[in-house]
Amino acid sequence: MSLFLQIWGGSFYLSNKILLALAEGRSRKTKRRLKLAGWAIYILGVPAWVIILISKQNWIAASIELGGVPSMFFGLYNVYAQAESSSKVMDMIAKTATYVSLVVGVGYSFYGYGGINTATQVLEIGVMVGFLLGSYFLAKNMSVGWLFFMVMNGSMATLMYMQGKPILTIQQLLSLCFVVYGFLVAIRAKKIV
Repeated sequence: MSLFLQIWGGSFYLSNKILLALAEGRSRKTKRRLKLAGWAIYILGVPAWVIILISKQNWIAASIELGGVPSMFFGLYNVYAQAESSSKVMDMIAKTATYVSLVVGVGYSFYGYGGINTATQVLEIGVMVGFLLGSYFLAKNMSVGWLFFMVMNGSMATLMYMQGKPILTIQQLLSLCFVVYGFLVAIRAKKIV
């Protein structure tokens, strides 16, 4: 079952990063299609990640996977609606879910472990900050989101390596390559415009 979940979660997550990275610097129509597919495919991979993370008692990382879903829907909505400005209601829902998941995940981890007592908790905090802020900023079409995704991918790759998940370790490192690519293309495109 673990192998199946690693392949499911890892392939959907990697596909998301590839599609979002390839969307940068493309024509408006192509960019829209790639981003729609990227946001949607990630949402479909969330259940596998949550199961894997809970099975290893990675409470912070599991809560942020769930807490990041509204930001993913926010990004999907913005691309689908071709919104020039964000919906204030969707923005508020995404922010609220982000903050609630931060408090719940960190609080439960602190309660369960009696504070920050493990290296995995430190890595989970890196995943949490990178994922939630990266998702939120990319949903708002802000390139700084790519930098937060770099922190997230590096932290998650290390966490998965420490917990004996080789497929997810490799997937996270490959994702990191596409995140760097997406960031470089986004920065280059902004200098041209």
